[in-house]
Amino acid sequence: LPLSVPTGVASALVMLFALTIGHAFADFPLQGDFLSRGKNRNSPPVQLADGKGGPENLWAYLMSAHCLIHAGFVWIITGSVILALAEFFLHLTIDVAKCEGKTSFATDQWLHLLTKVAYVGVIWVGWI
Repeated sequence: LPLSVPTGVASALVMLFALTIGHAFADFPLQGDFLSRGKNRNSPPVQLADGKGGPENLWAYLMSAHCLIHAGFVWIITGSVILALAEFFLHLTIDVAKCEGKTSFATDQWLHLLTKVAYVGVIWVGWI
């Protein structure tokens, strides 16, 4: 069930904390080595469970799966499918930039945190 709509600073901070926890789960234990390496089109190809290589564009499937996990957390926590869709596309954009060497790991993580701050702000002002 989604958290209640933030009406004050404390409840907004609770939602931000929940989104940050969801991000930590999705980006670290739920990503794992397979997704972490495989979502990067510039990394050596990963092997599937059957020992075979996947399709040439396996990275796109893996990046999409990773971004869907993140979108799921945002949807569950906020109750907003609009924010979940935003998370999918923003997370995809941020992670592709990192995989292409355009940002660092630290910048990647800060950008993800800023998206969560924006989601809470959008909800708090009543735009969603």
